[in-house]
Amino acid sequence: MTTHSRRPTLVLVYQRTTLPWVFESAERAGIDLVLVPRPDEDVSEHRLPTAVVDVVRLDVETDPAGALAALRRRYEEDPFQGIVTLYDPAVPFVAEAAELLGLPGIGREAARSAQDKRVMRERLAAAGLHTPGFVRLDDPADWEAAAHLAFPVVVKPAQGFSSLGVTKADTPQSLKGVVDEVWRTCASKLGRVDGLVVEEYLDGPEFAVESLAHGGDVRILAIGYKGDPQGPHFEEGVYRAPAALPDAVRDDVLREVTAAHRALGITDGPTHTELRLRGGVTPYLLEMGARIGGSGVSQYIASTVTGIDFAAQALRIAAGITPEPLGPGPMPTPVAAAANYIVPCQGSGLITAIRGLDELRDDPRVDHVVQMLFPGDVVRPYPDFTGYPAFVLSRHTDTTEAEAFHRYLDRAVRVDYADDTGPREQA
Repeated sequence: MTTHSRRPTLVLVYQRTTLPWVFESAERAGIDLVLVPRPDEDVSEHRLPTAVVDVVRLDVETDPAGALAALRRRYEEDPFQGIVTLYDPAVPFVAEAAELLGLPGIGREAARSAQDKRVMRERLAAAGLHTPGFVRLDDPADWEAAAHLAFPVVVKPAQGFSSLGVTKADTPQSLKGVVDEVWRTCASKLGRVDGLVVEEYLDGPEFAVESLAHGGDVRILAIGYKGDPQGPHFEEGVYRAPAALPDAVRDDVLREVTAAHRALGITDGPTHTELRLRGGVTPYLLEMGARIGGSGVSQYIASTVTGIDFAAQALRIAAGITPEPLGPGPMPTPVAAAANYIVPCQGSGLITAIRGLDELRDDPRVDHVVQMLFPGDVVRPYPDFTGYPAFVLSRHTDTTEAEAFHRYLDRAVRVDYADDTGPREQA
C-alpha cells in the first residue's frame, strides 16, 4: 500500500510492532509511520499499529546500498519528511539515508561516533571528558597491546549492541582467551568483526540518562539507576528512575552528558547514555546511543517520570518540526517513578517454561509485560547474547517502592530449562 497523507510521515526502521510505545507516541503527535520491519519479524499488514500507514521491506544490514536506492525511489514517488530508528545497528544507515535525501538527521560522522565504540572513546578523550584507559584492537593477534592497562578490563565489540560479547578479563594472563572468545562470538553472531575495544573496568553503580537535543541545545529528561553489574558478562537487570543522587553528583552527570553530545557532534534528536559513577561519584560514560533506548523502553521510563512524551518530541525533531517547550530548569520535576525489570536468563539451554509472568499482567503496578522469549526457544550461554526473556514495566510513587517490587519479582519470576535438576533460588 502507498500513502498520500497530508500528515507528516516518517520512515521507521527495524522497530518491532510488539513494543508499542513509539507507535502510540506517533499517533499522539499526529505523525504517520512507514514501517521497515525487522527481517525476523512476521508483520501482518492487517494488524499494524494505528500510526503505521505503509510497510516497506528493506534489507538494511546485508544490502544497505539496495535499501538506500529503494528509499530514494520511494521518496521520489511519495515524499516523506524524515527517517528514524530505535535499533542501534541501524543508526548509521538512517543517518546516511537522511543525508542522501536532504532530510533532518545527525549526519554520518555523528552516527559513526555514537555507534563505533572505538571512535566514541577517542572523541570523548580528545574532549577532555572522563575516560578510562583503553586500547582499540583491529586484530585479535594484537591483544598484547592492551596488556599494559590497569586490570580488570572489559572487552567489547566495537560495533556491538546490548550485552553481546561484552566480557571482563580479570588478569593479563586471561586477556588473550577473552579477546579470542569475543572475536569468535562477534563473527558468529554478527557475521563480521569490525574490531574490539579493551578498556579499564569502571567500579561503581551504573546509570542511564535520557536526553533530547534540538539545534545543539541538550536537555536531560531523566536519570535512572541500572544496578551495579560486576561481570564477567554484563546482563542487564533493572532500570529505576528517577535515581536518587546528591545534587553535586547529578550536576556532574548533567555536565558530562551534555559535553559528550558536543564531543560526538549530536545536535538533534534523542540519546540514551549509559555511564558509571566511578568510586560512586565521578561519571564515566560507557556509551551514548543516538536513539531512544531499549527499543522504546526509554520512552516509557522518561514519559512516566516526567509527563513529557519523549518519543513524540523525538519524532517531531526527525520530521523537521519544532518540539514542544520542555519548561525551565536543568531537568523536569519528576511526577512519578518508573521501572523496568529485565527478567534474567538465569541459565542457558532449551526453555520449558517462564513462570510468574501471567500473574503480573493483572498487577495494578504493571503497565506492560513484554515477552521476547518463549518455551521452545534456546538460550545460548554468554558471551553470546540471545536476548532477554521479558520486560516488566511498572509505575510507582517513588523508587523505594519500585526497588521493593523488584525484590518481589526476583522471587516471583523463574525461567525453567530442559536440563533443570530441581528448584533453585534466584540471585
